[in-house]
Amino acid sequence: MHRFLLHNNDIVDAHEKNLAAGQVGLLNGWGVFSTIRVEEGVLFAFERHWERMQRDAACMHVPFPADRESVKAGLLRLVEANSAWNATMRVVVVRNRGGLFEGPDLERDFEVIAFTANINAWGTSVRLAVKAHGRYAQNEFAGTKVLSWAHNLTWYEEAHQRGFDEVILLNERGEVSECTSANLFIARGNEVLTPPINSGCLPGVTRALLLEEIRVPGISVAERTLLPGDLEDADEVFITSTTRDFLTVSYIEGLKLRSGGTIVAALNRAFGEYRAAYVKRNAPLVKQAL
Repeated sequence: MHRFLLHNNDIVDAHEKNLAAGQVGLLNGWGVFSTIRVEEGVLFAFERHWERMQRDAACMHVPFPADRESVKAGLLRLVEANSAWNATMRVVVVRNRGGLFEGPDLERDFEVIAFTANINAWGTSVRLAVKAHGRYAQNEFAGTKVLSWAHNLTWYEEAHQRGFDEVILLNERGEVSECTSANLFIARGNEVLTPPINSGCLPGVTRALLLEEIRVPGISVAERTLLPGDLEDADEVFITSTTRDFLTVSYIEGLKLRSGGTIVAALNRAFGEYRAAYVKRNAPLVKQAL
């Protein structure tokens, strides 16, 4: 984490004590969050991150800021304070009130907290473990990105202890859902497929861009129910996330994968071009805000 963070409207030193145990969201994971890529000072795909957080907050009864542009301006001030022109940003909205253990003297219904960190060096490929029943697709809160994240962190830690990089989470039907912090895709011929939202996966922003906006001639991208056997039949398997972009899967526990293919490289190039164009369009707006 970098030196400064955003706490509501203020840029404060990360060492300062600004939060209290009586804020129920902190004790119960009652809040929503998103991770945003900062590229040349621009909050990449900010609108999509905001819309997902807003939707998830409504689902989880988390009060949410009404003024998107005011929050964005604060986030850009944070980028400037940390000189985090190319970085990872975590944005959190925490519910303060409710339940039996609400603390005294709370002046706000929610807190907005954000911080930045260096971009992680993920390498060029990943090895995946497999976790049965890692997602319950029928849960009404499936697909919401909430602060109750400990199970994902535990599975991620266990994977690293066993020599893997991430974990494929299967749902109660044995279908592929997602990883702990990434969506999963396969390429078969010129067709690229990813599990549908009803598999229990999160609607990742990179996933959505690949489905809705990134276009490569001759390559189609769609949702489809996937079983572990479909991963073995694929020409390529890869994961996507805001911090990773696209990473090829080199190994999956218990499965035999094919090697080779050019689809991931083509999609990665197209995604890079899309992000560069987004940054170019929004860079003047960033300068005005700062």
